[in-house]
Amino acid sequence: MSHNPRISSPDRRSVLRATVAASAALALPAFGAAPALALSGRPRAAWGVQTGDVTASSGLVWVRSDRPARIIVETSATDSFRRAHRHHGPLIGSGTDFTGTTSLRGLPAGEQVHYRVTLADPDDPRRTGEPVYGTFRTAPAKRREGVRFLWSGDIAGQGWGINPDIGGYRAYEEMRRLDPDFFLCSGDTVYADGVIQPSVTLPDGRIWRNITTEEKSKVAQTLADFRGNFRYNLLDENVRRFNSQVPTVVQWDDHEVRNNWYPGQILDDPRYTEKNVDLLAERSMRAFSEYFPISTLPAGGDEGRVHRVVRYGPLLDVFVLDMRSYRNANSPGRQADDTQGILGAEQLAWLKRELSRSRAVWKVIASDMPLGLVVPDGAANFEAVAQGDPGVPLGRELQIAELLRFIKHRRITGTLWLTADVHYTSAQHYAPERAAFKDFAPFWEFVSGPLAAGGFPANALDATFGPERVFVRAPERANVSPMESPQYFGEVDIDGGSGELTVRLRAEGGTVLFSKVLQPGRVGQ
Repeated sequence: MSHNPRISSPDRRSVLRATVAASAALALPAFGAAPALALSGRPRAAWGVQTGDVTASSGLVWVRSDRPARIIVETSATDSFRRAHRHHGPLIGSGTDFTGTTSLRGLPAGEQVHYRVTLADPDDPRRTGEPVYGTFRTAPAKRREGVRFLWSGDIAGQGWGINPDIGGYRAYEEMRRLDPDFFLCSGDTVYADGVIQPSVTLPDGRIWRNITTEEKSKVAQTLADFRGNFRYNLLDENVRRFNSQVPTVVQWDDHEVRNNWYPGQILDDPRYTEKNVDLLAERSMRAFSEYFPISTLPAGGDEGRVHRVVRYGPLLDVFVLDMRSYRNANSPGRQADDTQGILGAEQLAWLKRELSRSRAVWKVIASDMPLGLVVPDGAANFEAVAQGDPGVPLGRELQIAELLRFIKHRRITGTLWLTADVHYTSAQHYAPERAAFKDFAPFWEFVSGPLAAGGFPANALDATFGPERVFVRAPERANVSPMESPQYFGEVDIDGGSGELTVRLRAEGGTVLFSKVLQPGRVGQ
């Protein structure tokens, strides 16, 4: 299989050296919740930069200031910035927690883009801070240029935060060195309901030590709490360095708000004085939109949505789902008629429409929850799609059955499901000959994660859609720390010549645990 020629170019290597040096020079951001407005000096971008939703001609650049500032982004084909294009960004202030996103348009396809972000004093544009540098690759315009990306999720969960004794979030540095075109973050980007203690004693007596902040010492309820949760991961140098070099396609799941939440829920959790989950979700979505560059969400999160298609050239479309915002209440899942399901009627119609329009060779469905893995919520209710009944589709399974039937009957090829959520890594093949529901074409679902959280045993399978667990690597007990078990992420490599897609399930430390090659245009592989 041919490899992406852009990755090994001499210019690319010089880019990486320059970017790493620039990122390493960033001082650790202050732990304070918000910048002081009476600061002297020039605006400073100590939280680094990040890019998101990069296509063949566009992208988004994010930055956070330590005071009100005007964002200026310059892009260039070289790191000398001799022929730079200037993009004027927004004026940022306290309304967005001093964060801002700048849209880049008219970028060259399939090229390395160098960028630098400068923050200017809004009262005196000549007073600017030190620029912060980054780089990314745009999506290719031609099929012969391959695509390679990583995916994972679940960050700072179960009390396992940034541990300086082990080098922080080490998996981010390992992923950066693989130099992917982009990273798909499959949800649970933060654990707003997860308290980070200064230290935790492991079963073998060792001490896990966390960097702590005020916002991570309690469950998030206020807008300031949620902002502090999203800011926490940016304290890690590995994350900031990774963000400056690898674009992200991000989605959310439950822990951005609270474990297993659903719209309309009223909490009985004594840790919360605010019991209305819809209000908590609104605050979380605002902070989420402020701290990630997403094409469908304006800063502030007042409108827009998480579900979207990111088109990455002729080989790949990424369909980013939101299985949280439109779902019905968690229940035993035995309803014989369920139109709302886990996606909601409007999102399901959108997904059908966009899948049928797609001309990409591969159509990755980025699902924040697995399909055939049984994920319980308490003693009687279920959190994901499956509910353990191996018979005909019921409850949320009805909506998935409708989607799978649509894919088959419209002859949509190249669909592949990627997810995280369950804190282990596995590969499931779904086939109608093993299923109670048979009107669908076989497909694969790959699970990876956590990226920086506790590991958990493998979930049971539900036979409704005929899953067969081809591979699994999971701990034998719950909440195994990252010091006891490796973290997991997946890799997808699409060859530009043959169109073959290779999935690799990776463990932190450089090990490829499982690999599967899929052929383009085939059904039932």
